[in-house]
Amino acid sequence: MDDASAAGGPIGRDRTVAVVGTGTMGQGIAQVALVAGHPVRLYDSAPGRAAEAVAAIGARLDRLVEKGRLDAAAREAAAGRLHAAEELAELADAALVVEAIVEDLGVKQRLFADLEKVVADDTLLATNTSSLSVTAIAGGLRLPGRFVGLHFFNPAPLLPLVEVVRGFATEETAATRAYETVKGWGKTPVRCADTPGFIVNRIARPFYAEAFRVYEEGGADPATIDAVLRECGGFRMGPFELTDLIGQDVNEAVTRSVWESFFQDPKFTPSLAQRRLVESGRLGRKSGHGWFSYAEGAERPAPHTAPPAEAPTQVTVRGDLGPAEPLVGLFEEAGIKVRRKPGEGWVELPGGGRLGLADGESSFEYHDEEIVYFDLSLDYAAAGRLVLSARRTIPPETLAEAVGLFQALGKQVSVIGDVPGMIVARTVAMLADLAADAVDRGVATAEDVDTAMRLGVNYPAGPLEWAENLGPRRVCDLLRALHERYPTGRYAPSQATARRCAESFEPEEKR
Repeated sequence: MDDASAAGGPIGRDRTVAVVGTGTMGQGIAQVALVAGHPVRLYDSAPGRAAEAVAAIGARLDRLVEKGRLDAAAREAAAGRLHAAEELAELADAALVVEAIVEDLGVKQRLFADLEKVVADDTLLATNTSSLSVTAIAGGLRLPGRFVGLHFFNPAPLLPLVEVVRGFATEETAATRAYETVKGWGKTPVRCADTPGFIVNRIARPFYAEAFRVYEEGGADPATIDAVLRECGGFRMGPFELTDLIGQDVNEAVTRSVWESFFQDPKFTPSLAQRRLVESGRLGRKSGHGWFSYAEGAERPAPHTAPPAEAPTQVTVRGDLGPAEPLVGLFEEAGIKVRRKPGEGWVELPGGGRLGLADGESSFEYHDEEIVYFDLSLDYAAAGRLVLSARRTIPPETLAEAVGLFQALGKQVSVIGDVPGMIVARTVAMLADLAADAVDRGVATAEDVDTAMRLGVNYPAGPLEWAENLGPRRVCDLLRALHERYPTGRYAPSQATARRCAESFEPEEKR
């Protein structure tokens, strides 16, 4: 071992990196190490698969040359460093072995037990598992201290994030060595403790779960929920279309694994609707049907969009609207007269109705008031769609005034059922809660959590960053309100969120 590696520095580019498993992920990891300059050996237990993977990687390198992303000389040099291994013993000189085989604990444990008989004691061993315990995979090893998780995201050559997972027995030098190595490959590594789902798959569960919950409650259809989270929330894709892309079976399996690993904690409860989808064989794009149909000629359902309504000429804004305060300037730019008066943060319509930002309560609870809720947006100016929610008996003219007001801003408007916390607000609050809990439990730093969620799943902002912008008290109050309406423990604020809320009070407020 060279001095840099011994001290936890990156593995030298002259040292061999081996990849076991030649599926999409294994090939992608091999390509990353190869382009970074390492000799690479590929091994697969199925005869001929490693050679096929070498050819496939070569073809991808050719495409990089065609696109101008790799010069011909570099391509030839890389091809000369890439070899298929027919026997596990051919990996003996590897400085790093990354496993990317089937997600089966027993199979992985047997592989690494066999590898320990072959490689040197200073070889770094890594698993690309996304759902199994790194600690458990290394549990039977003679030298578990040199074992880490290196969770790449698919496609590995394109996505920058790598979760570097430290198992219970992993030595700090091994974790640092792995971190520095993938950083040197041009990736963005984040450090993570060995917890179910690591960072991304643990914290991302509410993005899917809350959308499915709103659907199961009859609050809105999949196309509308997707549009709301994209066009109002700023997310790259909606959860229904995204799980169709991932595969319903894959997404549901991860959710179930995290839920079971946390001893069926209600915060991670899987969706019955998604389970039925999997049971029916509607797995998404790969089966031709998931939440949506992908049959030839099939049209994607359109989101619910309210018909044109007349905008009020003036509104009264009572108090500060908090995260929705930018709406005031947008009203004025649209030519709507705004009067400011003291109050608790709502918009008063000319007909007497009241518009309020989603706070975890329901419109029907206000028997004698005409309450219409609107959802949270990361950026109200940029949002292409805004969302309203009201009880079934709200006077039509009140709802029409609210619709017309937001349409006057150039927004499309979706009207959904009377859902506590709406869609974006409750999703963001849950993401923020799980993120804060993960940080306080030592899973990862706040910076690494936000980085992982932005890069791993393309969130428009890190959940802790978003929570800070909203204010810890608003996040906590919204969760507490949801907990009152769904007293299962799912929405109960974590101690981390409650602590941040308490610490956000000014000294005079505490007195």
